[in-house]
Amino acid sequence: MNAKRLVMVAICGCWAFTAAVCLAGDAKDSARPALDKLLNAVEANDYDSFVADGTAEVKAALTKQMLEGVSAQMAPRMKQGYDASYLGELKQSGCQVYLWKLCYKDGGDDTLVRLTLKGGKVAGFLLQ
Repeated sequence: MNAKRLVMVAICGCWAFTAAVCLAGDAKDSARPALDKLLNAVEANDYDSFVADGTAEVKAALTKQMLEGVSAQMAPRMKQGYDASYLGELKQSGCQVYLWKLCYKDGGDDTLVRLTLKGGKVAGFLLQ
């Protein structure tokens, strides 16, 4: 695993750790706006937007520098264009976990996106 990918996994892992305390989920249609907002924030390196809908635990765990690292790696490909395809959802620890696949216009490797919602708040966000 290269250093950039390790940083991305470690940063996004901060979002994923809160999934174990989730209590409720939302419908797929209400999850898509949260996904789009997070992806736009990653692309724009917009920390305030990225954490705006996060739980208190997420806001406490994620720093601006963490988002900068993910954004530096992902934004160049995202700006070339991508499509997000819904893969399905899981119930885990009382949460709704939504899975998407990002396919980039540059034809490179896809990204698996895992979005965990708790009471309408983002409790986890993992990019692999």
